[in-house]
Amino acid sequence: MTKLHSHPDVETAIRYHRAVARFATGEELAAFFHPDAQHRELPNALFPDGVDRDVAGLDEAAQAGRQRIREQTFEVINAVAEEGQVALEVRWSGTLAVPLGKLPAGYVLRAHIATFLEFRDGKIAAQRNYDCYERLPQP
Repeated sequence: MTKLHSHPDVETAIRYHRAVARFATGEELAAFFHPDAQHRELPNALFPDGVDRDVAGLDEAAQAGRQRIREQTFEVINAVAEEGQVALEVRWSGTLAVPLGKLPAGYVLRAHIATFLEFRDGKIAAQRNYDCYERLPQP
C-alpha cells in the first residue's frame, strides 16, 4: 500500500484493508467495526443487484472469500479524511482459488474501487463500496 498522509481514521482504514487482504474473520475483522455497522456494496459485475451486510454478514462474506479467492491485494492509491469520514481510491486484485462461472481457477480479477467509510468512536460505522471490475473475458 502506498504511504499516505497521517490521520487516525485513514490509518484504521488502511489496517482494515490489510486485514481483509489476509482474509481476516471473526474478532479480528469485527474489531474494525462499530457493533451496528452497515456495509453497502453497490451493483457491480459480481453483485448485479448490490448487497447490504451487517458485521455478521461481513464475516460470512470473508469466510466465503477464503474459499473462492486464493490471494488478494488492496493498493490504496489515495485517501481523504474529514470529520469522521474517509474516502479511499483502491486497486484490488484477487486470484481465483476455484472456477467462477467460465473463469478458471488461477484467473486474476481486478477492480478499481471507491470506498467511503464513516467512523464513530474510532470504528467503522458505515461503508459504501463502488467496485468497478475490469472487463471479464467473453466466452
